[in-house]
Amino acid sequence: MLGRLNHVAIAVPDLEAAVRKYGKVLGAKVSQPLALPDHGVTVVFVELANTKTELLEPLGEHSPIAAFLERNPSGGIHHMCYEVDDIIAARDRLRDQGVRVLGDGEPKIGAHGKPVLFLHPKDFDGTLIELEQV
Repeated sequence: MLGRLNHVAIAVPDLEAAVRKYGKVLGAKVSQPLALPDHGVTVVFVELANTKTELLEPLGEHSPIAAFLERNPSGGIHHMCYEVDDIIAARDRLRDQGVRVLGDGEPKIGAHGKPVLFLHPKDFDGTLIELEQV
C-alpha cells in the first residue's frame, strides 16, 4: 500500500530562521513559503535528491502546530508523509484494520495540491503519519 517517503515534516518556531539555516548554512534549495489556512500552517520544502523535508510553522490561532511547539519549543519532527496510489482505498483499508483517521476522515488538499489524510499517532508508535495520493 505504501509508496515512497514523500517528506519528513519538522515543526519550527521561526520559519525564516529555519529557511536561513537550511538554505545558507546547509546550502539546500528551499521553496518559497506557502500558507495553508485549511491546515493551519505555513510551509516550505527543502528539496533533496531522494525526498523533501517540510518545514512548517503555525498559521493562525488554532494551528495544530502551535500546540506541538508549546510541548517542543525548539521544534522537532512532526510527521512522516508516505505516498499512496489511491487515498480512499488506503483510508478504507486502514479503517477496516482499526486505524483512526484524523479530522472528518475525508481527504483535504495538501501543500502539493494533492489529497492528504493524517493517521492518529497512537496507532503508529507515537508517529503522526500523513498519506498523500500520487
